[in-house]
Amino acid sequence: GIVLELLKEAMVSKLGDTKGFLIDGYPQELKDAEEFESKIGEPKLVLCLECSAETMSSRLLMRNQSTQNSENSETTEERIESYYQASKPLIAYYESKTQLCKVDAEGTQEDVFLEICKTIDSFLK
Repeated sequence: GIVLELLKEAMVSKLGDTKGFLIDGYPQELKDAEEFESKIGEPKLVLCLECSAETMSSRLLMRNQSTQNSENSETTEERIESYYQASKPLIAYYESKTQLCKVDAEGTQEDVFLEICKTIDSFLK
């Protein structure tokens, strides 16, 4: 509830100054999506960055090394499995509403960023 209220406040304060909002990492579960829609409104577009579990694991382990995080590969695998379990119903929900655009996230950061930009640009046209 707190995250949603903070999002709402931030969005309301910028209304009229923007073409839209890009919210990263939210909602993470179906109940969050339903609450967002009831309190703020339906999103016009939802991006789903898709990559393999191996790519996700590799990226998380590299990030952990650069931040001195003690998370190991077993913990990383558990986090990835938890992510997949939580996101499956969320992805299905937005697919059924035709608001979901899947973006191939296997490439480099630059490649993925360009794909996201292309997807948003084609949506705004």
